[in-house]
Amino acid sequence: MRQVTLIPGDGIGPEITEAVKAIFAAANVPVTWDEENAGQTTFEAMGELIPASLIASLKKNTVALKGPITTPVGKGFKSVNVQLRQMFDLYSNVRPAKTTKGVNTRFENVNSVLFRENTEGLYAGLEMFDERLQISDSVARVTRVGCEKIIRAAFVYADKHGCKKVTAVHKANILKSAGALFLGVFNEIAKEYPNIQADDKIIDNMCMQLVAKPEQFDVIVTTNLFGDILSDLCAGLVGGLGVVAGANIGDEMAIFEAVHGSAPDIAGKGIANPTALLRSAIMMLHHLDMKDEANRIEAALEATLANKEECTGDLGGKAGTMEFAQNIIAKL
Repeated sequence: MRQVTLIPGDGIGPEITEAVKAIFAAANVPVTWDEENAGQTTFEAMGELIPASLIASLKKNTVALKGPITTPVGKGFKSVNVQLRQMFDLYSNVRPAKTTKGVNTRFENVNSVLFRENTEGLYAGLEMFDERLQISDSVARVTRVGCEKIIRAAFVYADKHGCKKVTAVHKANILKSAGALFLGVFNEIAKEYPNIQADDKIIDNMCMQLVAKPEQFDVIVTTNLFGDILSDLCAGLVGGLGVVAGANIGDEMAIFEAVHGSAPDIAGKGIANPTALLRSAIMMLHHLDMKDEANRIEAALEATLANKEECTGDLGGKAGTMEFAQNIIAKL
């Protein structure tokens, strides 16, 4: 039995978390939940965004499943997600985007995985503001070590899963220093994997290519800001943030998460779609080498998604959150 830290989050987080817990219980997944929370609800109740008890749980369990978290706006708080990533060096943000039968989109045969560097770049927090001149400077810190870790993670994944191509996305034509460092490290590491095709795209061209012919991409690796934008673009190709998984992975810890927002406008109504969190939980099971359980739940989820009537409203159905979960359970 494996203990996992469970962070329900805010808004619809607790509802979709309960749905995932029910599906795991029905599938007899050998996981026990160590439940802790973070975010706005926790701040209002305890006076802190990230309680010490959550940090202790994460350090003990080294694997977590996290619902959507709200960081209070306009009060000077740093994003909870960013804090956790930097606190535990979760340098690899992994976002699969795959076409699903029953989820209508403009594209077919999309099947890519994006690796986004998660701790540096423009999100490193290196900002300066000159009050007198009203000038703001944000520094994009890119390090060789950071580039090596995220690029190697992408190639290791591609090699392990039989992927044919890894594409680096950059802006080396303009960002002569940072872009050149990222691209140079990519070309060095690519030589270690002669069986995998390696190519690169400038970020603006990449956006055009993704919305014109997304099926040409397999594994994508890029820096923090570009990855933040591209991961949502890729989600849009396959049905939106409500149906895609996400993970923040480091050498010592992994946090799997729903990448959509907390949707306070529908919180408590029992209509939220738990697919994104469930797919993240399935990723977590693969990470824990519980492949049989992961494959069973994934097959049941995809069979349910293929039948619109059994899905939540955002997918064209009429099922509530727990009814959707029960439809999945019936197919296990």
